[in-house]
Amino acid sequence: MLESRFLAGRRVLVTAGASGIGLEITRAFVEAGALAMVCDADSAGLARLEQALPGVHGCLADVSDEAQVAHLFAEADRSLGGLDILVNNAGIAGPTGAVETLALADWERTLSVNLTGQFLCARLAVPRLRQGRCPAIINMSSAAGHLGMPGRAAYSASKWAVIGLTKSLALELGHEGIRVNAILPGAVDGPRIQAVIAAKAQALGQPVQEVARSYTRQAALGRMATARDIAHMAVFAASDLAAHVTGQALAVDGLTQALS
Repeated sequence: MLESRFLAGRRVLVTAGASGIGLEITRAFVEAGALAMVCDADSAGLARLEQALPGVHGCLADVSDEAQVAHLFAEADRSLGGLDILVNNAGIAGPTGAVETLALADWERTLSVNLTGQFLCARLAVPRLRQGRCPAIINMSSAAGHLGMPGRAAYSASKWAVIGLTKSLALELGHEGIRVNAILPGAVDGPRIQAVIAAKAQALGQPVQEVARSYTRQAALGRMATARDIAHMAVFAASDLAAHVTGQALAVDGLTQALS
């Protein structure tokens, strides 16, 4: 269906791209021929990234910090010479527990990274994307961004807000040819979801294995997504195959109807 380097020459910035889903997204863009740069808040992860994907420039940055985001985009200018694609992937799981147990600091930190971080990056990306080729923004939301999620109020609220940001920016920027879409992963197998499952099991007083099975059963396909599943959707959303796709919430969740 696609040529092996169908994104050749496109310049992409992936936030939180040194590990997990972000690393797999970066890898998929590189395989498609894109010139990639990533930021991450983990310096050790960035060092591993530059070994795993030679030629991909890394920048240490917390996307919730305005000054660090400004530095990131200045580095992107130097490294990429412009921008065609922004993947707003950075996010944190936030606290687990009933709403009355949540600390305000944890709530605010979750929204700061998951929502404000996307705003700060989009705000600086847009002037650069206007000069780009087939420009696109991909915002990472979640299945929790269109479904409620008990015990994860801060995370779910932040991911619902990402959908609103995405649709608003798609309307705002569409006349300039800048497409904006959100990806909504379901449960993605890996260390992060295993940590979430462990925290939820502790909060509920249930065995970890029982909680883990509920995450597998909630998708019609009967399995968790892989990071590669999410990366493939990101590459599609950035490509010319999606040239008339904008303002969409693109679920990659195996048809998940409810979150446990």
